[in-house]
Amino acid sequence: MLIDSHCHLDRLDLSRAGDSLDGLLDAARARGVGGFLSVGVDLESSRQLVALAARYPDVFVSVGAHPLQDSLQEKSLPVPTVDELLALGQLERVVAIGETGLDAHYSAATLDWQARSFVNHLDAARELGMPVIVHTRDAREQTLEVLRRHACRDSGGVLHCFTETWEMARQAIDLNFYISFSGIITFRNAEALREVVKQVPLDRILVETDAPWLAPVPHRGKQNQPAFVVEVAAEVARLKGLEVAELAAITSANCRRLFRLPG
Repeated sequence: MLIDSHCHLDRLDLSRAGDSLDGLLDAARARGVGGFLSVGVDLESSRQLVALAARYPDVFVSVGAHPLQDSLQEKSLPVPTVDELLALGQLERVVAIGETGLDAHYSAATLDWQARSFVNHLDAARELGMPVIVHTRDAREQTLEVLRRHACRDSGGVLHCFTETWEMARQAIDLNFYISFSGIITFRNAEALREVVKQVPLDRILVETDAPWLAPVPHRGKQNQPAFVVEVAAEVARLKGLEVAELAAITSANCRRLFRLPG
């Protein structure tokens, strides 16, 4: 069984699936995907995801505000408070805080907002004893420094959709973080990232889709969906010299351990 450790079920275009999420989830289950972690990108969508997950015993939720959230608005948003995140984190089926983090690639201008939000997410995660889901892009040292100062090593977390260096991955692992790989590892120009996959220890790897974005080969150009985590797992398995079933068992066990999922 596989677990899609990071997707955005509320962002999927369901117009070609009869306007129902059930069909897309069933398609994933038919390919051996037995769990889904749907990740909030703002506080309101996080609340809505909790209601959505109540309909599906294999769907879990992470709550938070994406680091690029403020850059998408016409006027600056308030930084999510620790109290707001604590309230969301105590809702049913919530297993993590985030995604949060730092992105200097798309929005260096909002790094102050991102950093304050990041710290609040980490503080809430520590108080709740929950792992945190981290988005990081072109902000390696800044991200690691915030994690060193504020992350809870007992509950840890994951650097999701990882595209950075082995050195960053190694330092994050030392802070009790996992490294999650997406369909990007199947892209033609991702050879350097595939080398990182080879170096990350098996007991620290997760797989994800980040659906509806970043569909893996051979689905490039299509909307990504949780069923396509199979292609991500197959590529990780190839790089690690394992059968897909072995890799699925390992990454699913990692996911259950990190997010304390039933299993």
